[in-house]
Amino acid sequence: MGLNQQTAAGLIKMINAGTAGAGDIVTDTLQRISDVDKKVGAFIDVAGRKALLKKAEGAKGRLAGIPVALKDNLCEVNRPTTCSSRILKGFKPPYAATVVRKLEDEGAILLGKLNMDEFAFGSSCETSCYGPTRNPWDLDRIPGGSSGGSAAAVAADEAIMALGSDTGGSIRQPASLCGVVGLKPTYGRVSRYGLIAFASSLDQIGPVTKSVEDCALLLGVIAGHDEQDSTSIDTPVPDYTEFLNSDIKGLKAGVPKEYFVKGLDSEVEKAVRSAIDVFKKLGVEIVELSLPHTKYALSTYYIIASAEASSNLARFDGVQYGYRAAGAKDIINMYSSTRSKGFGEEAKRRLMLGTYVLSSGYYEAYYLKASKVRTKIKEDFDRTYERCDFIITPTSPTAAFKIGERTGDPLSMYLSDVYTIPANLAGIPAISIPCGFTGKGLPVGLQILAAAFREDIIIKAAHAFEINTDFHKRRPSL
Repeated sequence: MGLNQQTAAGLIKMINAGTAGAGDIVTDTLQRISDVDKKVGAFIDVAGRKALLKKAEGAKGRLAGIPVALKDNLCEVNRPTTCSSRILKGFKPPYAATVVRKLEDEGAILLGKLNMDEFAFGSSCETSCYGPTRNPWDLDRIPGGSSGGSAAAVAADEAIMALGSDTGGSIRQPASLCGVVGLKPTYGRVSRYGLIAFASSLDQIGPVTKSVEDCALLLGVIAGHDEQDSTSIDTPVPDYTEFLNSDIKGLKAGVPKEYFVKGLDSEVEKAVRSAIDVFKKLGVEIVELSLPHTKYALSTYYIIASAEASSNLARFDGVQYGYRAAGAKDIINMYSSTRSKGFGEEAKRRLMLGTYVLSSGYYEAYYLKASKVRTKIKEDFDRTYERCDFIITPTSPTAAFKIGERTGDPLSMYLSDVYTIPANLAGIPAISIPCGFTGKGLPVGLQILAAAFREDIIIKAAHAFEINTDFHKRRPSL
């Protein structure tokens, strides 16, 4: 097994034992990128080999010498950060995201930027101006989105770990479709400073890893209060690795009936039902329950998220940075031409929808009503956690679909996130872990959700499942 195929926890043990060096790990990982990324298309920018090896020399910290890749919406000083959009072509931030600084402080080796759906608008990683990323398990299929590059890179062993962002499932859904681990922390647990915003009340940065242990390790590095983010919560951050190898006997897991309805693929349901049986064997009590407002989550999300996107993306106009259309006759023409040519079709669709629901005469009918329904969705979860410790659901209603299969049907594409969106609306943590494969050998993900700031329960339950199954050990052949 090559160094690039190891988990971060395994590599740290090897470094400490003197059986591997940080430079060897970086070299092996860069070689893997060179060998397979022309097929996968996970990276849009890779840092120079000499610079990375220099950083690897004498690296210190919890992630010393571990190669980590970043989604293209996380700011790095003087490194390309474009949200995979033409409108930010050439943009190099003068500052770094808080999570980026934390990674560097702990000795992580930042490999480069990963492809994503433009401004995180998508569920398939097909709306990027750089072209689609492909699923390492089947190169004719999508890796999920919007953090498709993050999930594909980790699944293909092109990065030991990666960071993504999750607004409506953008970490968990691609993690499910690529057979890796992806965690959306509680809203406010991880600083959003330096994350180029999509929907500010929903966005959250989180880990994409090969194992739950690695997820716990990476979350511990990036979590914590940050005065530069007004939504960051000042609450203690535990050592999440302490919750590994914990006994989960006696815990209660809720299974909501609304997540097992028409539209759920039979092979996905079978894998998830089998996973529930594993929890039963581990001594977990299964509780059937209802989250009645779940049926409104998708429409609520697309009103709120589009409205916030419309506001956040108004700043991209070609005046001070990024792409500017040539040949403009006046300032108004420059604005309209730049935004028309700079944004892709899906971005323009969401911006128009968001502007509409915020416009005079429609605000109360759409945005205000959606905000009230969002509260009802959160209340459903609050009541549920009085009866159980965590919730088990499918992550995605289907396994990975073919590239181009849903690009002409936006509603079908939006339904890809139907099981992940509620957690963002409620602000609670959720993880996706591998729980099976379809008959065609495509990964299936299990979602585990818990109450706000109870990532410890999620990690405890997810790790117990992982060490009693071997789905996470299977790797795609490229």
